[in-house]
Amino acid sequence: MKESEKHFSGLITLITVFFFWGFVAASNAVFIPFCKNYFNLSQFQSQLIDTAFYGAYYFGALALFLYSSNTKKDLINKWGYKTSIIYGLIISVFGTLCMIVGVNTQSYNLILLSLFIIAIGFCLQQISANPFAISLGPPETGSHRLNLAGGINSLGTTIGPIILSLVLFGDVLSENAKISNMTMLYIFLAILFLLAAIFLKYSKNLPNLKHKSTVESSPKAAILLIKLTIIIMGFLLLTFTPIIQNNENLSMLTIGLLLFSIIYVVSTPLLKKKKKLKDWGAMKYPQLVLGMLAIFSYVGVEVTIGSNLGALLKTPEFGNISEANNSHFIAMYWGSLMIGRWLGAITIFKPNKLLKHILFITLPYVAFLIVLFFIDLRGSDISSLKLFSICICIQIIGFLVAKEKPVKTLFIFSILAIISMIIGLTNNGVISIYAFLSGGLFCSIMWPCIFSLSIAGLKEYSSQGSSFLIMMILGGAIIPPIQGLIADVWNIHSSYIITVFCFLFIAFFALKVKSILKSQGIDYEAKFE
Repeated sequence: MKESEKHFSGLITLITVFFFWGFVAASNAVFIPFCKNYFNLSQFQSQLIDTAFYGAYYFGALALFLYSSNTKKDLINKWGYKTSIIYGLIISVFGTLCMIVGVNTQSYNLILLSLFIIAIGFCLQQISANPFAISLGPPETGSHRLNLAGGINSLGTTIGPIILSLVLFGDVLSENAKISNMTMLYIFLAILFLLAAIFLKYSKNLPNLKHKSTVESSPKAAILLIKLTIIIMGFLLLTFTPIIQNNENLSMLTIGLLLFSIIYVVSTPLLKKKKKLKDWGAMKYPQLVLGMLAIFSYVGVEVTIGSNLGALLKTPEFGNISEANNSHFIAMYWGSLMIGRWLGAITIFKPNKLLKHILFITLPYVAFLIVLFFIDLRGSDISSLKLFSICICIQIIGFLVAKEKPVKTLFIFSILAIISMIIGLTNNGVISIYAFLSGGLFCSIMWPCIFSLSIAGLKEYSSQGSSFLIMMILGGAIIPPIQGLIADVWNIHSSYIITVFCFLFIAFFALKVKSILKSQGIDYEAKFE
């Protein structure tokens, strides 16, 4: 077997774990509005599900970095990428078992803790799997391999809300949901995680790749991240005090200061002169620091659009659609991510020019039909989603104009996302719903573009840089509660203004990173001329 064929076969094996991340993460979009009603929570309190889940990525990645920084040994490199993924799956198994206990005791706090443990496992998996996928081929096409993996991840995000909705509400669209129905789902997930770990363990097509380089101590980066952690913990504890919880304006001020602090602290290396960046490790590279903030913004906006969608659909302006009847819109949002990632993964199969153009036009609609098929299985009315094909056409045009160049693609899709969010904010009903759903289409290729551009040129710091990027999945823990607070103070529709600011920063990153990489002699764009 040729090396390239072996790598491709290994990549197909690797991306099985991407499915699980999507399945559980997207299921939160149905679980959040359900828990809000079941436990009588505010919109802000319900968003703590995202805080627990995505916050785990930050603390898990931080722990790995501090270990590596203190011992000068990269734990991921010591174990190997494949072994690290297996360990992550085992941690997730433990989290699902805790969830079973939490569900049966009907403890919201234990449910939050269980999601945190599951996500710790996912964190370890993602830190390993993303650079692993990039390393299985030329670096300039790393974003395409991540798109393929992301397409499988998005299949999980499409199916997740539908299955959870069926589990909670039954075969008939009913309002009588039972949280105890979650038990069988998480038993099933525990078995799947365990089987995936065994499958990867004995997979001969997937080598346990390691980098043989040693890790230099990064004391200044460690100090910065410890400061950031103290700030995050302090502000989060502050939000749980009665005086803050009972005053929406104080809550907004507190979370707003937290957001500002995160941006300011992470940006610190950018303000230093080059000769003073010796002890900063991977953070001495400006593309990584800006990439951390871009990942923070991207994950935050992707999660918050879906997580607050249930509350938006319940308003009179959007049809008074209840939790039992909204899974088709939520599944379509996460399914739109699958559509875009399938489109972005076409190049990895190396089709000829004619076939490539045919696939660019047809494959997104094949993916769209698959999404509609799963939604139809739920028993939902898919007629309200058919006009979404117009949004897909716009995405295809954007992708053809970008010509697969990661920087250009990221910038074009950021602008399209900003336009769609503004349309959603200035309209009501179906037009607005379509606009917000199309945010998924434009988000679809952002992760692989940001990730591959951020770790470009990091060499021996690639694994450390990957940890920092995964750490910034923290955006999914911070942005949704901020939107929830805005919704509590103003209204859920107006709260989507936060999405515009997130996409604006991603557009800025796309413009800035190109010049940064060129100054280091790296030009991914030239590979696609």
